[in-house]
Amino acid sequence: MIKSTVCYLIRNHEWLMLLRNKKENDVNQNKWIGVGGKMMKDETPYACMKREVFEETGLTVDCAQYCGIVHFHTPNYEDEEIYVYQTSDYHGDMHACDEGTLSYIPQDQVMSLSLWQGDRIFLQRMIDKQIPFDITLHYDEDGTLIDTNERGSN
Repeated sequence: MIKSTVCYLIRNHEWLMLLRNKKENDVNQNKWIGVGGKMMKDETPYACMKREVFEETGLTVDCAQYCGIVHFHTPNYEDEEIYVYQTSDYHGDMHACDEGTLSYIPQDQVMSLSLWQGDRIFLQRMIDKQIPFDITLHYDEDGTLIDTNERGSN
């Protein structure tokens, strides 16, 4: 199982989103996602999140809030456990990302982006401040959400 993190950086009611449009054979191809990536051996989720944000954006997270965990299952890829964070406490100069296009999106437009169906569930929970969450998402081979399960959420 892959373990990874994702972080949504927020400033002035805008969310930093990444349009995955630069890598081939990308499970996230042409989807908008947060910034993040895979955990290294012996790395904590929080340390991974900070490292990935810096590597992909050039921004340094000073402090972030844990929002929950998402268990992602699809027949075409290895199962993934994703630790979700959000922060408005960061600094630095943003640079281009080699995995896609970074853009600040007004919060009221985030749900209109090309998102994974399951991302809409936890992003809405984040917007509504209904955290933490523990969500399992099952997709079919075409990327259609076929089942969800929430555990231990508020």
